[in-house]
Amino acid sequence: MRILRMENSGRVYTSEVYLVLGSSNRLEDVNTLVDVGQDPVVLTSLREAPTGVGKWAVEQVVLTHSHSDHCALLAKIRELYHPRVYAFAPGNGVDYLLRDADCIRMGDEYFEVIHTPGHSSDSICLYNKTRGILFAGDAPLLVGSPEQTHEAGFLKALERLCARDVREIYFGHGLPMVVGCNERLRESLQMVTQGRMAG
Repeated sequence: MRILRMENSGRVYTSEVYLVLGSSNRLEDVNTLVDVGQDPVVLTSLREAPTGVGKWAVEQVVLTHSHSDHCALLAKIRELYHPRVYAFAPGNGVDYLLRDADCIRMGDEYFEVIHTPGHSSDSICLYNKTRGILFAGDAPLLVGSPEQTHEAGFLKALERLCARDVREIYFGHGLPMVVGCNERLRESLQMVTQGRMAG
């Protein structure tokens, strides 16, 4: 599996957009965009990406949630590449609904869908067990204080994440975390648990 971060202009408020490819660009690999953002420069990045011969550069899109900074370019991506579009909640341009604990192939690996309400009711994370990779979208995984409030569904999701071996976290905004992911997630869980007990 290869994960490419699509470039953006830096002038438009947008999410990170990740293209997940197979290691060898095989025909059976599923070229997948995780979120599409709203910066048109992403379209140029896609045209230049090494996505293989005889395949659509984008065969499917997985949206981590429905906020516009993550999905505003969806209509244009659909026009250019005709991908299948997956999301947790129905929306304009969504073809298939994901459910918690579903498994979806991205590149040459499989990812577990983990519903993580907290940022939005339709937020999901995508977890690959083989490499310990987590696409987090905007799920508030880095909790810094027990004074922050979180709904019960988010606490349960965070407990599930802490039960997994997470070695890389790709956030919806900002640089990936590639060191100390498990420890940081457990610290967040402790903060959320303390906050609920204090409340």
